[in-house]
This record gives sequence, structure tokens and C-alpha cells, in this order.
Amino acid sequence: MDRQLSELLMEPGGEFENFTRMSLADFEYLLNIVSPMISKKDTSMRQAITPKIRLAITLRYLATGDSFKSLHYLFKISSEIISRIVPEVCAALNKALKDEIKMPSTTDEWIEIEKGFRDKFPHAIGAIDEKHVVIKCPDHTGSEYYNYKRTFSIVLLAVVDSKYRFIFCDIGSQGRISDGGILRNSVLWKNICENKMNFPPPCPLPGLNVDLPYVFLGDGAFALSENLMKPYPGDHKLNTPKRIFNETLSRSRVLSENTFGILTSRFRFFKKPIELMPEKVTQLTMTCVLLHNFLMKSSSSKNIYNPSGTLDKCDNGVFIEGAWRQEVPQNCGIRCVPHIARRSPISATKIRDNFTEYFVNLRNK
Repeated sequence: MDRQLSELLMEPGGEFENFTRMSLADFEYLLNIVSPMISKKDTSMRQAITPKIRLAITLRYLATGDSFKSLHYLFKISSEIISRIVPEVCAALNKALKDEIKMPSTTDEWIEIEKGFRDKFPHAIGAIDEKHVVIKCPDHTGSEYYNYKRTFSIVLLAVVDSKYRFIFCDIGSQGRISDGGILRNSVLWKNICENKMNFPPPCPLPGLNVDLPYVFLGDGAFALSENLMKPYPGDHKLNTPKRIFNETLSRSRVLSENTFGILTSRFRFFKKPIELMPEKVTQLTMTCVLLHNFLMKSSSSKNIYNPSGTLDKCDNGVFIEGAWRQEVPQNCGIRCVPHIARRSPISATKIRDNFTEYFVNLRNK
């Protein structure tokens, strides 16, 4: 298999990039940092599978979502061994790449995030989203994972910046928990409530004489709060203040949908309900997120399976789906969280109204 992989490296026309969803340079970089953690010793009975093959198997699995049996035919390694290799390599990648996701910890770092949103939604410091990672119920599980559809989900809670990179990621809450409860049970929400985030202090926007806080942008699945803006519920007429606010927010937070679009286009592991135990799905999902951030910063891999120019956008209040959605099957293993109506705190409602006043004034200039 080493010889076959070497031949693949020599193929013209991007064959290696198609195989692993990354450039050869990035593959070799990852191989260098994880080799000490995934190397095995030869025995008197057989030679150990090399780190290069172990990494290639894992990346191929994440890139295609092929079954272990299919990978057995490709790599000539038993399905049982592949089923052990993939989690071991993912654990090594998670350890090596753990710093690829980093929440800002200072006011200056939050301001840098805000600069990417400033032209569309000033004081925004990230787009927040929740996705259900759907799992096919493993055999012989109890009622905790069973329902009549034979599937359940874990939830991926994430905050992304304007460069389609994750700055926070929490994976593993069961999808049956209320969606508002997922955020409120997270470390992120705990730190917000305890004022540990070091957000920039509230300040006025041009033309307003009231201080407005820095906020995350969410959709209807979230509860409105002083640091999280969501759309006004209902269908509002064109050019009314609430419609103007909703359009502005949608144009800004489409970043999170596109980030998940790039993730699922690059890692077809998510193309259908995943037939693994939830602990492994959590681990492998984190690997995909870390690799996504690593590859988005890479000059040689950034545009490999990154559907640049074919992303979602919002034009005059009309949502236009990007072409990436056609690359991802309808029964994709990552699904949206439903919108749920909730009563909002008066203070948060007032903040949203103040943002609305700013956007209305801006449009009327």
C-alpha cells in the first residue's frame, strides 16, 4: 500500500488532493506532527502499518464517509483494524491541532473579530449556530439512544468568525435536550453570565446616544439575550424596521451556514447518518472541525473543496442557496435545529430595538 500511495502522490491533476481533501504539503505536515503518536513497532509476525498509511486511511474515511469495509478493499487492511486505526489517528490529530480553535480572551482580540463583521453588523463578534449530527442507532443500545426512527443526534454548538473559521466548538449534547438548553448548559454561556469573556465595553453606534453591547448573531433556534441577537419573529413587510433588522442580521450570520457548508463539502463523513457509537462520533466530529480550521489557514489547501463563489448569500432580503448545498445529500448527517418561539427579556428586546433604529437610520441616509 505504501507503493500505491507513493504512485498516487506522483499522479498529475490533483488526484492526491481528491483523495485526502488537502495538499501534499499539508498532509506531510500533519504526518510529521502525529507520527510519534501513531507509530507502531514491527513484530516477528508482521510489519506494522506505517504512520503514512494510518493517516491516509483516516483522512480518506473523513473525506468520503466510506464504510470500513469499502476502505478494506482500497487499502487491503481488515475492517476491524481500520476501525481501530481511525479513532487512534483522530485522537492524535485532536491533540496535535487543539490550538486551531481558540476563543478570543482579550478585548483587542474580540475587536479583531468584530472588524470582519463591522461593515454589515457593527458590534457583532461571531455568528453562533447549532447543528444536529445524526447517528444511526448502534445495535443493542438501551432507551437512552433509541427512538422509533432508529436515529438520534448529538449537537454541534459553534461560533464562527468572518473568515469561515470556528472560534468556539462544543460537541456532544444529546439532540433531545431543548435547543435553548444546549447553549445555556455550555461553557460559553456560563462564561458570558459570569462576565469572563472580556468583551469590549458597550459603546454607542454612530447617530445613537445609547451604549450597545457586543453580540453574537443567531437564528430563531436561540433565545434573545443581551449578548445574542436573533431575528424578530414573524413575516414583516418590506422596508419596515423589523424587516430591515432581520435582513441585516441574515446577511451577516449567513457566515455560519457557509462554514458548515464548507465543512460538509470537504468531509463527506457527514453525508449520511453515522454508524458509530456517539463517543466516537464526537471525537471524529472534533477532528473534522480542527482540520477545517487548519486547512482554512493553509495557502496550499484553502481552496480544495472550499466552494468559493458558490456560498449562500442574502440579496435584498432574499436568501439564495449556494451551490455547495447541491453537493451535500438531502439526508445529510448534519441537520438544522428547528426554530422555537421564546419570550425575550425586556433588556434584550430594547437592545435589539436600538440596533434596529441604527440600521433604519443607516438605510435612510
